[in-house]
Amino acid sequence: MPELLYTFRSRRGWRHARWQRRALRALAVALIGLGALALLDGVVTLAWQEPVSALYAEIRQEHLNGALRTVERAAPTPLERRTLASIPDEQARITFLARELERHAREGSAVGRIVIPSIGASFVVVKGTNTGDLQGGPGIFPETGFPGVPGTTAIAGHRTTYLAPFRHIDALRRGNRILLNMPYAHLTYAVVGQRIVAPTNVEAAVGKVGYTRLVLSACTPLFSAEKRILVYGRLTRIVPVGAARQLPGGALAQPIASPPAPAEATVRPSLPAVLEPLQPHLLAPLNQ
Repeated sequence: MPELLYTFRSRRGWRHARWQRRALRALAVALIGLGALALLDGVVTLAWQEPVSALYAEIRQEHLNGALRTVERAAPTPLERRTLASIPDEQARITFLARELERHAREGSAVGRIVIPSIGASFVVVKGTNTGDLQGGPGIFPETGFPGVPGTTAIAGHRTTYLAPFRHIDALRRGNRILLNMPYAHLTYAVVGQRIVAPTNVEAAVGKVGYTRLVLSACTPLFSAEKRILVYGRLTRIVPVGAARQLPGGALAQPIASPPAPAEATVRPSLPAVLEPLQPHLLAPLNQ
């Protein structure tokens, strides 16, 4: 009897040890797999962008694409139609519709599309720049007006996560085009310069200058939020579309080239001296 009990206990101990070895082997394989995935994620992020957030943003962009088409097809409200009937000027009609869209759009909702041909970027733009907004796509700063309103429009975007829409904006050069296709107008901007500023220097991105401009903002260097890169574009052409195109009396609005400077362009709060350009409306030139 003692011998049988000893044999039973020996077999049970051997089975337990074998189970432990298998569990440890499985754990080791799992840890190696997780490590390999983490390494792969890091390599892909360095070479391209963070893949998990990119998949999430891709799904969000697809949804926003559909939402933007709905906005583009939407007819003006009766009140908007009455107001537009009294506005014969193309620029004034575009400004009115831009402000109406800004007023009615929800935070994080689709409001337009940005296209930057030289770096192959094309993304739906949303209203707002909080964390949730920018996970869907580039977002318009709430401190600035929508494209088509004279003054500054600033748009922020990620460079390494959530499809990294602004990853390569540092490669933009003077004269490169930036297109903003809004439901009421297609706007073309020409790049005129760029700056690296501190994250606290919001004025450098949202301040008004002597012309209507676009400012693209993103963190720099890559994988760091230490500084901000700002790319500046000057508005060169507006093509009215949608409700902005049909003038009172049935005439069609014509494209607007080199829009005039906004009336408030002379008002500009000062920047810290270390960042204040000697000539406020001139930026350091980019290489051709």
